[in-house]
Amino acid sequence: MTGPTDLTARIIALLPRLRRFALTLTRHPDDGDDLVQLSVERALSRLNRWNEGTRLDSWMFKIMQNLWIDELRSRRSRGQVDPDFDLDVLAGSDGRDVMDQRLTLQDTIAALMALPEEQRAVMLLVAVEGFSYRDAAEVLEVPIGTVMSRISRARAALDQQWQLTVVGGTLS
Repeated sequence: MTGPTDLTARIIALLPRLRRFALTLTRHPDDGDDLVQLSVERALSRLNRWNEGTRLDSWMFKIMQNLWIDELRSRRSRGQVDPDFDLDVLAGSDGRDVMDQRLTLQDTIAALMALPEEQRAVMLLVAVEGFSYRDAAEVLEVPIGTVMSRISRARAALDQQWQLTVVGGTLS
């Protein structure tokens, strides 16, 4: 049996992945950090609802997804517009990367962030986090066929963007 201390340590280990997912959902670093904090608070206050033997990361991503949906609904009812997104915060360099790698990362992030929210979320879960289609469908609370369709459309859009970028000569 997993104790609360072990479970808390596992949640802490998930923080980088949770932040990456939050940034993909929110498209804004401050909102993403707030969403991570709310998600962790929610999970810690409801540890008794997590079923041992199930994926902790899926449970956490589902909490985050639901909190973000609630936030979007709240913003829409207040007539608020989503803030602009600063790509440099996501694509920053630690000084060891070469410029070509940084530019490619920025182009990739820009293409990913240009996708509709539903496609961004599923691409992050499947392509970056390594979730199966079934697990992504569970986190996003959609049928597996919807996940497959969103992945297909997202890949086609990313491929088209990549072709435009390469043909346009912005990549060396």
